[in-house]
Amino acid sequence: MTFMKTDPYEILGLSPTANTAEIKSAYRKLVKKHHPDKGGDPNNIIKINAAWELLRDPENRLAYNQTKRQQVSVREEANKRGVRNASASHAAKVAKVQAAAEDHSLLHWFETVYSPIDRLLGQIINPFSSQLRELSADPYDDSLMEAFCLYLAQSQKRLEKIELIYRSMTTPTSIRGFGLSLYHCLSQVKDAFNELERYTMGYVDSYLHDGREMLREAKKRRERLKDERRRLQTS
Repeated sequence: MTFMKTDPYEILGLSPTANTAEIKSAYRKLVKKHHPDKGGDPNNIIKINAAWELLRDPENRLAYNQTKRQQVSVREEANKRGVRNASASHAAKVAKVQAAAEDHSLLHWFETVYSPIDRLLGQIINPFSSQLRELSADPYDDSLMEAFCLYLAQSQKRLEKIELIYRSMTTPTSIRGFGLSLYHCLSQVKDAFNELERYTMGYVDSYLHDGREMLREAKKRRERLKDERRRLQTS
């Protein structure tokens, strides 16, 4: 039987902590067992002698031990790098899946919440100027006031629908600021129509003035939201 091992300690059947006496004793036993004169394999005796020559000399043995430790350290570091690379690869895949899920969540929120709200806001804000202009011809005309009140009632119903839509889905974390700006816009429109309702009950001009200014600011905020939405689409 020929040795397949190359490590001198393994060839001599020793631990790396073996002392000189143990190395010498093991060498002698193996030489007797594998000597060619007793029918042993010459290749075995070559390896046994080489292991002995390496380990019998303290300097050679020290150099071998240091080299072996370095090789083990290199292998361990390579294994660690492999684990780190695998972990990094897994983390990258997880991040990619999470990013895709976030993108889908954003798209779904914009399509399900923001877009219908923006359309309803347009139906409320855009007609206001013409409605107010018609009423201004004669605020005390019953038919003109009735038409204006109808516009207010329809707008209030749209605001109720907007509120239901807004509360139907949580705003994604990444656009929480956008969702908060939208909320402020809706609150401003709601407050404006409360002021306009007060005006129709007593013809107090300050209510009309405040409602008109609130709607003007809400219209600006809506335009900023639309600009921000376009920016998010292209980023």
